[in-house]
Formats: sequence, C-alpha cells, structure tokens
Amino acid sequence: MSSLPMRLDAPWLGWTSTRLVVAALTEGGGQCWFVGGCVRDSLLAPGRHDAALDIDLTTDLLPERVAASATAARLKAIPTGIEHGTVTVVAEGRPFEVTTLRRDVATDGRHAVVAFGGSLAEDAGRRDFTINALYARPDGELVDPLGGLADLRARRVRFVGEPERRILEDHLRILRFFRFFARFGGAAPDPSGLAACIRHAALLQSLSAERVAKELLKLLAGQNVLASLQAMADGGILAALAMEDAEAGRLAPLLRLAPDADPLLRLAALFHEPWPVPGRGERLALQLRLSSAESRRLEAALGEAAPPLDEAPADLQRRWYREGGTEAWRDRFLLAAAARGLGPEAVRASLALARAWARPEFPIGGRDALALGMRPGPKVGTLLRAVEAWWLDRDMRPDRQACLAELSARYRLDEPPPDP
Repeated sequence: MSSLPMRLDAPWLGWTSTRLVVAALTEGGGQCWFVGGCVRDSLLAPGRHDAALDIDLTTDLLPERVAASATAARLKAIPTGIEHGTVTVVAEGRPFEVTTLRRDVATDGRHAVVAFGGSLAEDAGRRDFTINALYARPDGELVDPLGGLADLRARRVRFVGEPERRILEDHLRILRFFRFFARFGGAAPDPSGLAACIRHAALLQSLSAERVAKELLKLLAGQNVLASLQAMADGGILAALAMEDAEAGRLAPLLRLAPDADPLLRLAALFHEPWPVPGRGERLALQLRLSSAESRRLEAALGEAAPPLDEAPADLQRRWYREGGTEAWRDRFLLAAAARGLGPEAVRASLALARAWARPEFPIGGRDALALGMRPGPKVGTLLRAVEAWWLDRDMRPDRQACLAELSARYRLDEPPPDP
C-alpha cells in the first residue's frame, strides 16, 4: 500500500444512480460527501466495478430535508435511522445511506445520542478509525481531516483520538479494531489501540452474541487473520469472549491448504481436535446465536469422525450420495488434512472430484414398487433400500430397467409361497 491515489477515481462516481442522489441533495440546497468504506475500499482498488459496494454519504442537510429533497427528485426516501440522522435514498433500485453531519452528545457503550450539524471535522471526530474517516466530494476530491490516508498507506488501524474514549463510546469497537486489523493491518496492531482494547476487554461481555458473531465472522475473512487472532489470544480478548480454547495455530495449516476457506470453516478450525467432540459445534453455535444451518454445519465438522484421506473415487461418491452432498465431507476432509499437515497437491484430486460431482437420482421409487403388485407397507421401504444399496455397490451405474428387475427379483424371493 505504499502508493495510493490522491484523488478518488471510482466507476461508481459516474453511475447514473449516484449522480441522481448527489443532484437531489445539492439541488435541495446542501453539500454532500462520500464517506467511509466506499472511499477507503475504492482507494485500495481504483477502477474496481463492485455492484455490491455500499455507498454512504454525509450531508449538511437535516434528515427531514434529505427526505424532502429525494422525494422532490422523484427518488424513494426511507427513514431507516432518522433518529440518528440516516435516510436511505433509493435511485434506480440502488440504496444510498445518507446521514446528516452529527456529533455525539451522550453514549452508553452501545448507543449514542447525537446532535445534528457541525463541521466535517466534527463528524470525522466521532468515527472509530482514521481509515474510516476519509471523505470524497462528488468530483472525487479527497478530504482527509485525520490522516487516514497515511494510515491506510502504512497499513495502520488507528483509533480516532483517544482509543479509550472511542471504546467507552461503543464497546464493539474492540472487536472492530481486530477485524479491521485482520483486513487492512500490517505486521502488528497499533500499540496504543491494542493496549486500550486489552485494558477494556471485560466490556465485551456487555455485547449481544449476535453482534459478536457478526464481527467475528468478518474478522475471520481477513487476509491478516492469523496475526489478528494471535494478538487477541495474547491480549486476553478471546478469553473475554469465552473462547480461550480457540487456537490460532490450528487455522494456519487450513489456510495453507485452502486459502478460500469461508469464515465458518475457519471458525471450526480454531476448535478442531484430531478426534470428534460431539456437541462442540452445537455449543459454539449456541454461544454465538448462529443459525440452525450454521449449527448443523459446525456440529458435523467438529462432532463427526473425519473421513479417510485416501478414499478411492468410487468410495467417495458413494459416501457423498449417502451424506446427501459434498459440503459436510469437504469440511471434515479439509480439517483432517490440515491437522495432518498435508499440502494442496495431496487434496487437489479429491476436491476437484467433489466440485464436479452431482448427486445422481436413484431411478426407482415407491410407485414403481406398487406397480409391480407390492402391497403398501414397511416391506416396500425395506426392499427399496436393499435395491438402493445394490445400486450403490455397483457405483450407481444400473439404469431404471436394471433396478426394476432387481426389485422384482427381490420381491419374488421375499414373498411367501402360495398356499397349496
């Protein structure tokens, strides 16, 4: 990051939707600036075309005036957070969050009472990190009140003003510090910010599990995740989250093996043992208030036995058929392979086969059994399962006619002889 542009040159500045929102605000008598992640991320990747990018603006117009100006321009205005100064303006189907310049009046560690008005410098002063206090005018001219550009260039995540004050305003900023370090940071966290996070680690216990989970999963997606997790472990942050048994060292071999591993699999790796620990995944999901699907996935990864790492292709495909797909197998396979210290070449063929595999459909069912004259009842299911096992043993190659013939033969053998 040694060189960054001094002016924002992002494709989204020229989008018709963007121009419509800017025109609505300026014709309504206000000024506006793009702010935060859209500026920061576009500086890091000039010219990127990211349709999913969140574009946020700040303005000197009061929220009610923002809504009125948008409506006058025939744009949709949604009062998503109007008490905090935010109106979502929708142009050509794209949402833009527009927030009035503001300053904090009071905070309780989770919520803030704000006053509208003030300068751009005051608005920047209430933000969390200098790299998130970067602004751009509609023509791309950068406004950098707090030195965020230099920090971004130096890969330094630095609190705005006094770290302790920022943390006491919002306790979640402890996790955000490590999350942004995992994404943008260099070799080591900012010393003063790290020290403040460590001093106030106990405040994390005031946060809801949902907020913790959201930040943690974003943190795990960062390219600098190992350094961030190690700093959290060393500073007692993981212990404050009741995750003292998480080990960053378990994640490193997984990232060497599968750099594209998603955050949930990375989370599982932190708690993975060489042997299954039934219930561990469910408890972790409950602790973080994760979804039912995420809970099932974690439990399968941590609570079920690892598959053999050298299964033949035919055996693999039978396993995937029985398990209903490849996702759960892939998680357990990668975790086991990482724990063994295997490299990408050792798993390449199996993973390629899994990506290409489509679950075949067993070619017969209950209606076919009834059409052969079988009476409805448990015996139908028993015979169908037996034929399905026969079909699997033959690598799922027998076609419908072969399966019907096998079912008919088994039915005849299973039927008692007629009365004399």
